[in-house]
Amino acid sequence: QVQLVESGGGLVQPGGSLRLSCAASGSIFSINAMGWYRQAPGKQRELVARITSGGSTIYADSVKGRFTISRDNAKKMVYLQMNSLKPEDTAVYYCKMTAGNAVVYWGQGTQVTVSS
Repeated sequence: QVQLVESGGGLVQPGGSLRLSCAASGSIFSINAMGWYRQAPGKQRELVARITSGGSTIYADSVKGRFTISRDNAKKMVYLQMNSLKPEDTAVYYCKMTAGNAVVYWGQGTQVTVSS
């Protein structure tokens, strides 16, 4: 059984930073894409950032220049460094991993609240 566990969320003031981590455990031996999504209250889940196995990245326009996604293949982890946070970044953040056999896994989510 494969599980993804996110950590690093919390309450931060506008302009602050947070680093999210997501670790995969269980029988997942190769991981293609890894990504972070978020869902704010009353809104659809949206892509924040994505990184391929080769290291190519894409970002939502709203976070470009502020967020950085990275991965550690040996540890089966993906990270999201979030800087210059804004109130509109408030959401539940989910990590997603696509295994080599095309099976998709999601984490349970971690709350990020940006407020003064």
